[in-house]
Amino acid sequence: MTYLDEDGINVDGDHTKDVMRNHGGGEYVKLRWDPQSEATITTERKGSRIWYWVKSGLCFLCLGCVALLAAKWVGPLFLEKAIIPMINWETNRFTSPELAVLVFASVALFPTLVMPSSPSMWVAGMTFGYCFGFLLIITAAAIGVSLPFLIGSIFHHKIEEWLEKYPKKASLLRCAGGGNWFHQFRAVALIRVSPFPYILYNYCAVATRVKYWPYLIGSLVGMVPEIFVSIYTGILIKTLANARHHHHTLSAPEIILNVVGFCVTVGTIIFFTVYAKRKLKELQKVDDLLLK
Repeated sequence: MTYLDEDGINVDGDHTKDVMRNHGGGEYVKLRWDPQSEATITTERKGSRIWYWVKSGLCFLCLGCVALLAAKWVGPLFLEKAIIPMINWETNRFTSPELAVLVFASVALFPTLVMPSSPSMWVAGMTFGYCFGFLLIITAAAIGVSLPFLIGSIFHHKIEEWLEKYPKKASLLRCAGGGNWFHQFRAVALIRVSPFPYILYNYCAVATRVKYWPYLIGSLVGMVPEIFVSIYTGILIKTLANARHHHHTLSAPEIILNVVGFCVTVGTIIFFTVYAKRKLKELQKVDDLLLK
């Protein structure tokens, strides 16, 4: 059993506690900081951090192996059996103005039907490139995000009841409905960039009491990275398909350009996703504090 003597030193000789006397004659115990426990905690933190990076490295290594396998076997087969026939069919069946109408209609109407419009954006990239493809998509997207907003206003109460079943997601969406015009615009743009399903948000936005104009402009601004990534994807698919169809390999500059473009695209997606998630959490915390 360990006890303190008059000098505040236990019988084991460890200076872990001091018995101090105050002016009234009473005694109190003064605890000392133990450096060994602090060192243990620091070591555990370093170990967990190293283990996190090891797991991340292994994960990226596995993803890289899967990507190499896909590029070696799955990619060429997919290009030959699906992409090349589709490009040939589009070229022989439709003219450029007709394709423009089809792309515009699909981007404008598919979100209302809860269907993804990314393949249509790929076609825009294949056919029209960056400039006209972007103008075509962004104009159609203005209609694509407006129609669900207007339809959702009719079923406003039903959507609110549905959101009540998912309080965590609902609180994230409702942070876009408060504050001034700029606050709503920024929140909507961040939601568009974040991994939240944008097709669902088109209908749920009206239940968050966000105004139409900040919703529209925030949606279009938030969709800009996705549009450019989709256009680039379409151009890359067409480049690889043409090389496969004509049985010629890409030159070294073309390979370097495509690899760099692909890396920049992936990096852009990761950056905007992480940034949007962090900013949305900050906005959500601020709104929670205001509600309290």
